[in-house]
Amino acid sequence: MKLAPVRGKDSIHLGDSAASVSLHHDGSDALAEKTAKYTDRIGELQRVLYADGRFALLVVLQGRDASGKDGTVRKVFCAVNPQGCVVTSFKAPTELEKQHDFLWRVHVQVPPRGMIGVFNRSHYEDVLVPRVHKLIKKSDASARYAHINAFEEMLAANGVVILKFMLHVSRDEQKVRLQERLSDETKNWKFRADDLDDRKRWDAYTKAYRGVLEHTSTAHAPWYIVPADDKPTRDLLIARTIADAMEDMTLRYPPADPAVLALEIT
Repeated sequence: MKLAPVRGKDSIHLGDSAASVSLHHDGSDALAEKTAKYTDRIGELQRVLYADGRFALLVVLQGRDASGKDGTVRKVFCAVNPQGCVVTSFKAPTELEKQHDFLWRVHVQVPPRGMIGVFNRSHYEDVLVPRVHKLIKKSDASARYAHINAFEEMLAANGVVILKFMLHVSRDEQKVRLQERLSDETKNWKFRADDLDDRKRWDAYTKAYRGVLEHTSTAHAPWYIVPADDKPTRDLLIARTIADAMEDMTLRYPPADPAVLALEIT
């Protein structure tokens, strides 16, 4: 199974059944081996990406609370050299950030050529949250879609390869994971009271995500909906998509300077 990019309304499936897809029919060990193959390949290609210096990779992770964004970062990028990868988590805007356009704080975090950047939540929060909480109008959301598409098109034109993953978790699975955060003392720190408020707005967030997926999945910055109830399945699908995209970059080590090769070490 491969993830397919979102292409219009008909490819957007956000029901609970779409979140519970599992690839365990081959067995847990086989699934882990396949994932390791792709994560190792990402690690290998990241070294070439760094040396090549022509491209950057931006991976955007979006999803409801407890959908597994942190776990995805930990599992999928486990073989990457930390010096070549930067993870940015976008929280609620600061007072200074509110004084600027909503993309101001994002642009500075875009990875430079040679680097992998991971957005754990992203500029899409500035459409989703205000829309659900009725802080902006539908017309404002449409304008932000247009700004985002133009922003991402500009990045792509400058060598940034963009992959966007919506981690789709079911309502029942989210309940299980939120309960774990309350009952497991090692996970208490993850729980926020706001998580329960957002859970009450489940349908509103579903509608908001549909809008984002429909209007901002483009050829240069595609969205992928990831079934995220089963964590190993989630990790395999994302790792494979990233590894395939990096293969398509035709990365190469730069040729050595002949003058350097002629030097002798004494």
